[in-house]
Amino acid sequence: MLRVIDLSVKFGSAQIVKRVSFELEEQQWLMLVGPNGAGKSTLINAISRGVPYTGSVLLHGRNISGMKPQELARHMGVLAQSHNVAYSFSVEEVVKLGRYAYSGGVFSSPPAEDDRMVDEALEMTGMTSLRGHSVLTLSGGELQRTFLAQIFAQDPQLLILDEPANYLDLLYQKQVFDLIREWVKKPGRAVVSVVHDLSLAKAYGTNAVLMHRGRIISSGSVGEVLSKANLRVAYDMDIYEWMNKMLSQWQ
Repeated sequence: MLRVIDLSVKFGSAQIVKRVSFELEEQQWLMLVGPNGAGKSTLINAISRGVPYTGSVLLHGRNISGMKPQELARHMGVLAQSHNVAYSFSVEEVVKLGRYAYSGGVFSSPPAEDDRMVDEALEMTGMTSLRGHSVLTLSGGELQRTFLAQIFAQDPQLLILDEPANYLDLLYQKQVFDLIREWVKKPGRAVVSVVHDLSLAKAYGTNAVLMHRGRIISSGSVGEVLSKANLRVAYDMDIYEWMNKMLSQWQ
């Protein structure tokens, strides 16, 4: 479904992502993991055409560099790590913006379809009761769920998520990750997400890419990638020992 081939990103003289390649099939959830500064967010910004890059990104065999923005939006939905909101839009208005990809032309959808998709997205993310509220009054977690609802309403084939658990308390972390896991089970869908919490990555991911200093250390099934040896190389510590120590406090 998604092929990334020799992708590199350079800012000035600094090469942030270095010849990264991986593949993702439908119904897979790929976790991008690694320490701060590994290049994870820059990589997904490149995949979603947010920053210039060299190499190729193929979606269903087509190079995304040749797609118009509205066409790309029908295939790919992007959840950023942070959201800058300058106007007092309602939650519902922000979610409705996710239907932009289907407005006008041969791919336009009827208003009733748009309304149904918005209603479903609000319900999925627990935002129905806040649909009329200004986004300027929302907490960080509520704002994150609003923009997640926007990309659910967009109904893309590929979700690109940069830290989807940002600002979410534990209840909504679980609910959102459970939602995404159910969403990706439908044929023709896949997810790529940056996740700092390795426990979430291991619990929900089918596949993983472990990065360090702009390069891939390991890629493949999540169990193989998040091995004790691989994590020690990436994080310069015994992650397994640390995780077990943290868990022991609750026993």
